[in-house]
Amino acid sequence: MLDKLTGLRLRGRKALAVLLDPDDFEPARLQHLLLLIRQHPVDFFLVGGSLVLTEHQVALIALLKAEAPQVPVLLFPSHALHVDATADGILLLSLISGRNPDFLIGQHVVAAPRLRQSGLQILPTGYMLVDSGRPTTASYISGTAPLPHDKPGIAAATALAGEQLGLRLMYLDGGSGAQHPVSAAMIRAVREAVEVPVIVGGGLNTAGKVHAALAAGPTWWWSATTSSATRASWPRQ
Repeated sequence: MLDKLTGLRLRGRKALAVLLDPDDFEPARLQHLLLLIRQHPVDFFLVGGSLVLTEHQVALIALLKAEAPQVPVLLFPSHALHVDATADGILLLSLISGRNPDFLIGQHVVAAPRLRQSGLQILPTGYMLVDSGRPTTASYISGTAPLPHDKPGIAAATALAGEQLGLRLMYLDGGSGAQHPVSAAMIRAVREAVEVPVIVGGGLNTAGKVHAALAAGPTWWWSATTSSATRASWPRQ
């Protein structure tokens, strides 16, 4: 999947991922989402959230694999316990915007033996929380402050440091329930600073916001929440 993402980047292509939180698992709403995806295909599913308190992750992945087997399922974990070998890969997130060692390396140490046994494709990802206008679950759980919304230079330098450390993807995230998405200025600054594919998520809950993010430049992978996919559809890029 890293090869696919890199290939998209080299061709100047953009892709769409839909983020699904197992704690919000509702079969009826998910079936409606899958119907929309048949009409407007997506490139990836991301499965995970800041808590994942329920046992629905296993059922959610199984349903996605059964109903949309052509779409790769990538884990978006917040804890070592969220490793699931039935997915296709995992965004191995390192919270480089914060200074909490548990989310920089601690959880990774706990997960490492399970990850090796799982056979999942590992995608080392620099994860950057961005201020979205209000506190989010991700900032609360991680105990870290997000990057200032109006400081694209800080985000660019953080992403560049992550790339220099060997991370293969960068993820700018406003967080679940974001009041506003990551700014176009910040997206452009990060895109210009690094050579690796960039993911943007959080607050992309209308087609207009998605298009505005896409217009910020050739960033190659976009994520949206479940509510985004149920309220809007996007033409292919």
